[in-house]
Amino acid sequence: MPPAPAPSDVPSDPSPETRAESSAGAPAPPDPQRVTYPDPAAYRTALAELRGLPPLVSSDEVECLRHELAEAAEGRRLLLQGGDCAERFEDCASDAIAAKLKILLQMGLVLEEIAGRPTTIVGRIAGQYAKPRSALVEQVGEHALPAYRGDLVNGADATSDARQPDPRRLLRGYARAGLTLNFIRALLDGGFGDPSHPDWWRLHRRRGEAIADLSAPLRRYEALAAARIDRGRRIVSGRPLARRALFTSHEALHLDYERAQTREVPRKSGCWNLCCHLPWLGARTGGIDGPHASYLAEIENPIGIKVAPWHEPATIVDLLERLDPRRIPGRIVLIHRLGVEAIADRLPPLVAAVESTRRRVLWCVDPMHGNTRTVLAGRRGEVKTRRIEEIVAEIETAFAVHRRLGTVLAGLHVELTGEPVTECLGGVSRLDEGALERDYRSPLDPRLNDEQSIEVALVAAEAARA
Repeated sequence: MPPAPAPSDVPSDPSPETRAESSAGAPAPPDPQRVTYPDPAAYRTALAELRGLPPLVSSDEVECLRHELAEAAEGRRLLLQGGDCAERFEDCASDAIAAKLKILLQMGLVLEEIAGRPTTIVGRIAGQYAKPRSALVEQVGEHALPAYRGDLVNGADATSDARQPDPRRLLRGYARAGLTLNFIRALLDGGFGDPSHPDWWRLHRRRGEAIADLSAPLRRYEALAAARIDRGRRIVSGRPLARRALFTSHEALHLDYERAQTREVPRKSGCWNLCCHLPWLGARTGGIDGPHASYLAEIENPIGIKVAPWHEPATIVDLLERLDPRRIPGRIVLIHRLGVEAIADRLPPLVAAVESTRRRVLWCVDPMHGNTRTVLAGRRGEVKTRRIEEIVAEIETAFAVHRRLGTVLAGLHVELTGEPVTECLGGVSRLDEGALERDYRSPLDPRLNDEQSIEVALVAAEAARA
């Protein structure tokens, strides 16, 4: 994690409104994902309290990330962005946080060792508490209930009380994000991820299995980790610990929450979202005249943009001009999530349109969201899942298309957990649909487990090396 926020980032005014709310005095465009709270007064009170709380990250950290993203856009660095589909408040626990951090560092090790480039790690962590929904009401048995929209808004339990939007959850989300960040910083400051500390790099062995019992991807990972550990041990003892950085990201979905942590800081121009380093614009909220784009256009952070198969290349070009008129290096991460069936057709015109503007963006592939399937999982009924083979195929196709077109694909965006869940199918572990009943924990989208994450990282690393 980057250093804790510096005193220089104390806001000059603890409760400034962002320019996004008042730009040119224009009324805010309608927000299809806006939450309606049953108690407006309690909602206003919660927002006022949020505006007075200290920032979670610093503008110096944000600038550091932007510099590294600019290097990645030039092909001198890689970006790994990963974490939960939707974080749960109950997962703000030491074991769960450490497991997530560990798998991200392990995937970063794979990318660096094979592709030979430094890797910037950005977690979908410490703030990914809200999720967009296509339908705001869902049928549960005989009852129509408000959809679960992430712990920042309401509860996942299928009851009327749990599904009511509760403004106190905004404050709980801020607190959980702060606790998560604090623990991550403490781990990294203490040497978690230092190559001379082998325990951080070893895989979790199940049931006393030996290296020979591991799958081929895990055996290869063990060899890469052993080489990294050996180099760390040969460095002179007594040196300072090699501290890894981990930045944070989440979808900028609940705009009032984002605005409450958007500040002006001394000696810097503009407004900064200081509840994460890299907010992104989701595929469902990516309208060029929508409120989410309007908000993101007014902040100084680097911005991710999710591109789905239904987005026209010309629309994305217009959106880039809206969000980055100054063409700041490292400002835009373009995350295409096209799906294995559409990527070969949809990616080339998208790349051609962006390249025609002579604009440098950081191209990133999200092989997860375009490959979601709904299947029957025994007693669980219908659940979402993804096949590792399709995820791998989209990664390989994405790198091949960019290579053919002469552009640099330098980012990988995945939903994952560091725990041995059974939510995605296939891969070397050969999980079938029967496994979905065994350990499916995600309340929304399926995630790669620890072994699958290593498998996918190996594929991406080989493609990046080519």
